[in-house]
Amino acid sequence: MTDALKQSILEEAHRLGFVLAGVTTPDPTPHGKFFEDWLARGHHADMAYLATDRARACRADPRLLLPECKSIFVLGVPYNAPLRLPPNSPNFGGVARSAEGGIASYALGEDYHLVLPPRLASLVQFIEAQAGHPVPNRYYTDTGPLLERDLAQRAGLGWIGKNTCLIHPQKGSYFILAEILLGLELEPDAPFATDHCGTCTRCIEACPTDAILPNRSLDAHRCISYLTIENKGDIPEEFRSLMQNWIFGCDICQTVCPWTKFSAPTGDASFQPDAGAAATDLIATLALTPQFFNRQFKRSPIQRAKRRGLLRNAAVALGNLGDERALPALENVINDSESLVREHAKWAKEQILKHKA
Repeated sequence: MTDALKQSILEEAHRLGFVLAGVTTPDPTPHGKFFEDWLARGHHADMAYLATDRARACRADPRLLLPECKSIFVLGVPYNAPLRLPPNSPNFGGVARSAEGGIASYALGEDYHLVLPPRLASLVQFIEAQAGHPVPNRYYTDTGPLLERDLAQRAGLGWIGKNTCLIHPQKGSYFILAEILLGLELEPDAPFATDHCGTCTRCIEACPTDAILPNRSLDAHRCISYLTIENKGDIPEEFRSLMQNWIFGCDICQTVCPWTKFSAPTGDASFQPDAGAAATDLIATLALTPQFFNRQFKRSPIQRAKRRGLLRNAAVALGNLGDERALPALENVINDSESLVREHAKWAKEQILKHKA
């Protein structure tokens, strides 16, 4: 019954769009100590929520989230792989000739925080129907204190690459992960035991801000994704000129990875380019009013940066591109009500005028 139940759950998970699916136990993960050392070094930057006592305890022992937990279903949904460009292309790594902003591919469609929970709830209902009784459960998609890539590796979904992403050997790394903690005993899958990064260091070498550390971790202080999303204050000047044209997240360390050649160019339908694509026009982005920003990005991950963060990022990108056409738009936002926007717009104007000189 257990094998048949697990197989039926896997089939339903695939039907719901979870291309990757595996089972592991709620036992402590092997990288718990590594994560604690990462926190101790301050590499989580200002993401204080990662370091609370409760979050740290739950990452060490998932049963604190669900005492009845006997199995953890780990799931992955693909999103669009970005356009691949050769290393000698003038657009390689996100740099564009025109005033276009770079947005991480996962953020071009709907916010996965809105898309995936209903699917997870549907899968839980299916599990309970198949089991014939209520099953204690909790589910997350980047919302709970779990070492989800550790769990995914232990559930057989892939290995953790040098760029810190989970990599599947036949499907690449463009996946959103999710987990369901279940008070139901299912046969765990064999952990993914091999590391296929070998001697390759392309991701480390390609990162423009040197955020990827040799021990397969990130210094968030330096990461473009952190600087453009989680960071709510000024972007340190030492990193601004290195950020190219990225305004929300970054795909560089995945784009250069040889294993992403296996990633499907088209991911889940919910993550097809939509609202997020509108923010690629940097000059138009600077003209966004608070009302239009909220309307335009209502169901987009970009909402997380807030208007002031997005305009801050767009100003930095325009300063890096050195496009004189942006000067009138920058002049307008130098008088913006948000000091964060004003300061970065001034910096961008100075950079463009330097290019012009």
